[in-house]
Amino acid sequence: MSSFSSPLEKHNHCLKNILSYFREYDDFMESVSRVLDIGCDVEAETMTWWADATTKDSVQIPLNIQCVGLNTFEKLNKRHNSIAYQNHDIETFNSVSKPFDVLLCYDQLQYLLNPYAALSNWWHVANKDAMLIIAVPQTTNTEYNVLEYNVKLEQKYHYTMPQLIYMLAVSGWDCRSGFFKKNIGDPWLYAVVYRSDIEPMDPRTTNLYKLVEHTDLLPITAVNSISKYGMLRQRDLILPWLDKNNMWMEQE
Repeated sequence: MSSFSSPLEKHNHCLKNILSYFREYDDFMESVSRVLDIGCDVEAETMTWWADATTKDSVQIPLNIQCVGLNTFEKLNKRHNSIAYQNHDIETFNSVSKPFDVLLCYDQLQYLLNPYAALSNWWHVANKDAMLIIAVPQTTNTEYNVLEYNVKLEQKYHYTMPQLIYMLAVSGWDCRSGFFKKNIGDPWLYAVVYRSDIEPMDPRTTNLYKLVEHTDLLPITAVNSISKYGMLRQRDLILPWLDKNNMWMEQE
């Protein structure tokens, strides 16, 4: 299942909106040893990008990043010594011999029956302070000044930025130190968050007030919105992105 016409189109979308920012920082790239591509395509263009990564200097030293593609594959074609495949359901995957430094879930969250369980399971296979990258389409968007409500084939849930932030935080992912983006006219929500030391909580008993009172996982503007209005309002969110600019969600 994919929102894109081909794996290459998906990879180019990821490269433009996420990966290109990371490539500017050698310190970050050199800190990455293992990457998990959740819902990986057999062609593995994005994993190949990680596996072939080098330093930016003139010598271009290989970083030797080990990559694992996670999905239920019908067939496999191993193309790279640094790429392996894990044939497993992506929602229930929760145990590895060695944790991951980066987890990439691009164009997959909207297809999961239990995204809370999946986000919690991924927390358990992530290294301390590991990074989780999420890209998921929002189902309400303004098109030609008209508010459109769309659910595509196989899509299970409706996603907005406030809902995504809540889901990540209750699943143990640090959104206060994270990065978020939603451009006007672009249906995609982007989140780059970190594994916290707080274990995933039960979404049935953990509401927004409990997150504010007992954790530091929510962005400050989200905390202010909840404290003032008793809800998390998108219009109150001011969120940082990887390019060091702030996203004013009031405009969305």
